Amino acid sequence: MFEATQKARVFATPIGVDFCSALIDGLDARLAGQGPEVLARIEIHVANLRMQRRLHTLYAQRGPGLLPRIRPVLALSETADMEGMPPAMSPLALRLELAQLISKLLDRNPSLAPRSAIYALADSLADFLGEMVEEGVAPADIAALNMGEHSAHWARAQAFLGIASDLIAASDRPTPEGRQAMVVDRLIAEWRLNPPAHPVLVAGSTGSRRATFRLMEAVAQLPQGAVILPGIDRDMPSAIWRDLLDNRRSGLAGEDHPQFRLAKLLDHLGLAPDDAANWIDTAPTNPARNRLVSLALRPAPVTDQWRVEGPQLSDISGALADVTLLEAPSPQMEAAAIALRLRQAVEDGQRAALVTPDRRLSRMVSAQLDRWRIVPDESGGQVLAQTAPGRFLRQVAELVAHPMTNESLVALLKHPLCHSGPDRAVHLLRTRDLELQVLRRGLAKPNAPAFRAWAAKRSDDAGAKLWVEWLCKILMYDLAGTASFSKLVQNHADLSKGLAAGSNPVDPKSTAELYEKEPGAEAARLMEDLRKDAASGGAMSARDYADFFAALAADREVRFAVRPHADVLIWGTQEARVQGADLTILAGLNEGIWPKPAEADPWLNRPLRSEAGLRLPDRVVGLSAHDFQQGIAGREVWLSRAKRDDETDTVPARWVNRLVNLLGGASDETQKALADMSARGHLWVARAQALVAPHTTHPPAPRPAPSPQTGARLSYLSVTDVERLIRDPYAIYARHILKLRALNPLNTVPDARLRGTIIHRILQEFLKQIPNDLPENAAQQFSDICDDILITELSQNAVRALWRQRLGKVAPWYLAREAELRDLAEPWLVEDFHKWDVPGLSLTLGGTADRIDRLPDGRVAIYDYKTGRVPTEQEVTAFNKQLWLEALMARGGAIADHPLDVARMAYIGLGTNPEIRDEHPDEARFAQVLNGLGKLIAHYRRQDVGFTSRRSPSKTFDTGDYDHLARYGEWDATTDATILPVGGADGE
Repeated sequence: MFEATQKARVFATPIGVDFCSALIDGLDARLAGQGPEVLARIEIHVANLRMQRRLHTLYAQRGPGLLPRIRPVLALSETADMEGMPPAMSPLALRLELAQLISKLLDRNPSLAPRSAIYALADSLADFLGEMVEEGVAPADIAALNMGEHSAHWARAQAFLGIASDLIAASDRPTPEGRQAMVVDRLIAEWRLNPPAHPVLVAGSTGSRRATFRLMEAVAQLPQGAVILPGIDRDMPSAIWRDLLDNRRSGLAGEDHPQFRLAKLLDHLGLAPDDAANWIDTAPTNPARNRLVSLALRPAPVTDQWRVEGPQLSDISGALADVTLLEAPSPQMEAAAIALRLRQAVEDGQRAALVTPDRRLSRMVSAQLDRWRIVPDESGGQVLAQTAPGRFLRQVAELVAHPMTNESLVALLKHPLCHSGPDRAVHLLRTRDLELQVLRRGLAKPNAPAFRAWAAKRSDDAGAKLWVEWLCKILMYDLAGTASFSKLVQNHADLSKGLAAGSNPVDPKSTAELYEKEPGAEAARLMEDLRKDAASGGAMSARDYADFFAALAADREVRFAVRPHADVLIWGTQEARVQGADLTILAGLNEGIWPKPAEADPWLNRPLRSEAGLRLPDRVVGLSAHDFQQGIAGREVWLSRAKRDDETDTVPARWVNRLVNLLGGASDETQKALADMSARGHLWVARAQALVAPHTTHPPAPRPAPSPQTGARLSYLSVTDVERLIRDPYAIYARHILKLRALNPLNTVPDARLRGTIIHRILQEFLKQIPNDLPENAAQQFSDICDDILITELSQNAVRALWRQRLGKVAPWYLAREAELRDLAEPWLVEDFHKWDVPGLSLTLGGTADRIDRLPDGRVAIYDYKTGRVPTEQEVTAFNKQLWLEALMARGGAIADHPLDVARMAYIGLGTNPEIRDEHPDEARFAQVLNGLGKLIAHYRRQDVGFTSRRSPSKTFDTGDYDHLARYGEWDATTDATILPVGGADGE
């Protein structure tokens, strides 16, 4: 196939050529006139699995025939026909063992990282150890690093790496990278003694990993071996090629250049760029554009050449005629514009590809395409953690991690894969009833006795008891301590199976729909991998296991068998390396996205990595630059970015900046070409803005003031409802006329309302236990009551501690005032509810007095506890009538069997600045309050008066339980209310 040569045999393809198609075309040209069996003897090592799939697809499209042997370079570590070479430990087993080491390290020094980061650190450490093997860095090299000028953190990391590096030295269980290096060494040794007679190719790799680099070096020197490099820059001068390597030797950054890896390989093989012949004679799509981009991407020290060579560029208008520069105001608008262009490509019959490393942007584009029912073919698939089985398994893992809450229980029971058997409809009905009748009725946390009591009351539901027993058996278990990883995995699998199968499965081994279809199959593989490698996990806490599983599920991808639209493609940058399209959209071209920033290395900093001989972070930037240079060489290209993200202004990707700066200053022709590129982008942004803009505008909705056309209005109010009637009449309409009630939250929310409820309970219990004079240990008794009630009512430890501290600060003041109050009178009634038929109003007034004391002369003192600030005099005059109405109820005989004389009325504030503020009871004020109540009720009983929403809120940002019903936000709060007659005279 190849003629004999003394040099290493290296070929290359031009920038912008579909590499896989070019590879096949080059093989066809070299095998012309030979039998089909010759192709089957060729052995091709490709860069990755994606390239292997692409080549198989292209060969399949040609019809029946023999194929060459194609396998990814990294698959060499899986080679089984190596005598005496042990198999590699699985990546999962490696990470499990590293997680144990990291866990022990965090036990000794918890300040290093949170325990939730164990898997992320294990993943990072596995990559680091793999890099050590690939680059030939021994553990002794790391141990010999001089940490004298670096922080103590790196010294601790160095010591820990010494422990973890024992895994590298284990010859009986090599890591995947270690076995890859062993296989390459074995092949090179065999080839030196007995070189293969059949052609051996390494295609599409740039040699960024040392093992691959050594394989390429060996293959290039075989009698029938060759290396085929992707996307070599034929327009870069030879001096610049030399400068790339000179920069490396002098310590300057060279790895971030797109051609650096190719230059390094050629230099190591003793070749110049011109010695790498073209694999095929196909010309690039647009040579003039390639020259322009090559100049724009020159290394930073020589960008002064722009001034000389920029004006000499020819055919700039032709080079950039099919290039669009789109700079959208936001990522959402960028996605809308891209979706519009992809829609246009479908109509024109073009094959269009969106290339971006930004998964968030690709999801937004997919969502925009859904308006035209276009489902793009996304090569990256879907993250397992975001699929239904992945979310379900994560939720079940969380049950192992911490005690269950009402909210997590409902979320799990309502998951579509929970109880997904034939009785799911009944299961959902019971779940709804359990939520409304038990969980939202003040249950602190799920417990078996409460569930069994609920089931016992459902006499019309014969299966309720069985369902509750299934629920209790599955969800009520001991969570304390740690367990072996294998036990945690088995427990996780059993819980998932039991929840998915339901309370009455037809098949005892059934998992219902949990492991069905592609996401379910991938979830099943994940669970099987965990079982297989569980022995490597050691002991682990339930919390660590849940974090580990969540991180692991986020690393798995699900690919769907049913192909979506064949000509609308979404690729990552790696997928784009091996495929071509009529339209290529390079999107997300902002710093931090493309290229991605170098990830923080918790093990060695940049100088130490350089000293040890490890790869620098610039390598990733260089690979991304090569992807950009390949992508921009397509037929029609979009360069797309958003000027602003969700938080701040963005910075264009360095390659876009270089291209724009070159075009903006090289010549008048380049400036015009840049303006035309931007103009085409502005056109599509305008179209996207028109697409998402509303077609018609609507005036604000009327501010509602419903007016029931019934004879009976407001027959009952509580004393707190009176203030609500003044501030938000709509809330009274919804609560007392429509009979609507807001659902209680599933979990107790530690807000001001709950704090007030708890403090009232504490005071009620204190007065109940100590009804007379305060004993000497009153402070201790008060403290004990606080602890007991807070533990019962609050599940959040942090909130409980905070509230306990605040109560401790106010306790001395409260006990001192309590002694003074008891010198005047004895506590009589605490949290006592009463009703009063208001004379002449046909209104029943109800209320609960916080505290009523009886004086020796028979008169009473009424106190109202406030856990926040005490209402001002102006607020009492206009809105807050609660204390005065309670006094009117006492005077009217609602509290005792006879009218009571009110001697004192006071607010007791227990907030940050505790105080007691008295109201002064007098006949004129009582008459004024009662007369005002009568006028208020009479006003709202008129059928021409509506119940206005948010008439006078305390604060504009206050929210109410019925704001959504009143469509608050759709009307202007400064406008007058619109009377809306509702119902008829008969109440219908």
